Amino acid sequence: MKPGRTPVSLADYEKAGGYSALQTALTRYSPPEIVKLVTDANLRGRGGAGFPTGRKWAGLVPAEKSRRPRLLMVNFDEMEPGTYKDRFLVEGDPHQLIEGALIAGYACQADIAYIFVRGEYVTPIRILERALAEAEQAGYVGRNILGRGFDFEIRLHTSAGRYMCGEETGLLNAIEGKPANPRTKPPYPVTSGAWGLPTVINNVETLCCVPHIVERGAEWFRGLGKAKDAGTKIYGMSGRVKRPGSWELPLGTTLRELLEEHAGGMQEGVGFRAALPGGASTMFLDSTQMDIPLEYESLAQIHCFFGTGSAIVLDDRTCVVGMVHNLQQFFARESCGWCTPCREGLPWVRDLLGGLEEGRGRPGDLELLEEQAHYIHGNTFCALALGAMVSLESSLQKFRADYEEHLRSPRCPWKDKR
Repeated sequence: MKPGRTPVSLADYEKAGGYSALQTALTRYSPPEIVKLVTDANLRGRGGAGFPTGRKWAGLVPAEKSRRPRLLMVNFDEMEPGTYKDRFLVEGDPHQLIEGALIAGYACQADIAYIFVRGEYVTPIRILERALAEAEQAGYVGRNILGRGFDFEIRLHTSAGRYMCGEETGLLNAIEGKPANPRTKPPYPVTSGAWGLPTVINNVETLCCVPHIVERGAEWFRGLGKAKDAGTKIYGMSGRVKRPGSWELPLGTTLRELLEEHAGGMQEGVGFRAALPGGASTMFLDSTQMDIPLEYESLAQIHCFFGTGSAIVLDDRTCVVGMVHNLQQFFARESCGWCTPCREGLPWVRDLLGGLEEGRGRPGDLELLEEQAHYIHGNTFCALALGAMVSLESSLQKFRADYEEHLRSPRCPWKDKR
């Protein structure tokens, strides 16, 4: 979507078949049948972890044994550096998200949905407010939806903003007005989530897939993937490429196709060195790995997270040490401070990298960085620090010579190349 484009209105959405999937869901399927349909489609969460959506919905406490209200949380925090896919979806077609949330609410026999959005997303918030008002006036949201006896509210919650709010239990604490610290699991949110109520949490992009699965079926959705995983994905690319942006493509699209066919290749005068394929919490893939399908299963085979599917490109005129230092500054700032390895370790890593950039590196610094990255694995309460270490570890493995050059230089040796 081009900047400034008018988002799809309710009338336009209905004209294109919008809300017909909701009608189909309410008239042809029971809630458990919708859960089975999404499970059979092999829809995996598009927020980064890739957990099977149908399995998450099926894990909710049975409705007859449940406390009320049952909740659906829509995660629209999106603070991962280099990621803007959910904003792209909402700014272009907000009713698609609303319809997906309604069907998910019906499948989970929920009563209320909260769309948890970061406060900096001023334009998407305004768009969602208007779209929700349209949907309520048309009878798609509220009581006795489409005359089928289904009651469901959707509320927009504007967050103060914090990367930790993207972690599902951090989000739950934040919406309750508490610091966005992670919670102990179990209990899992599907048993005891926001305010102790059964809660299912889904990403914006995940829910936007749901109406299409209901309309076209599980087999159709599975057939869209190019490799092992099902469906399409909003891929993104940023960095010194000719056409940075987002594209909906089959899951399993390669980094090479993404760069050369959709982003138009590298800008004049720069070459490709590597890319973080799914945002700041993923490892560097170099030119020898450009044909690996970008999907959960294929990347897991090389111990790489797929993340958000939003690639950040490293070119041959940008200092990899400086790039990683910049990412570590972000993660150190966004740590909630709940556990010691993250609270103390990330600032230490940040300062070591800052010293290398400023020509203050000392013998043993690279070993300290490796030791700290190794120590953080498995020793933190949530995955924030683990994600922060992935880019550091992979850059030390793939670009060790760059780090060693920094140790020998009185300043960043890449400054004159920019």
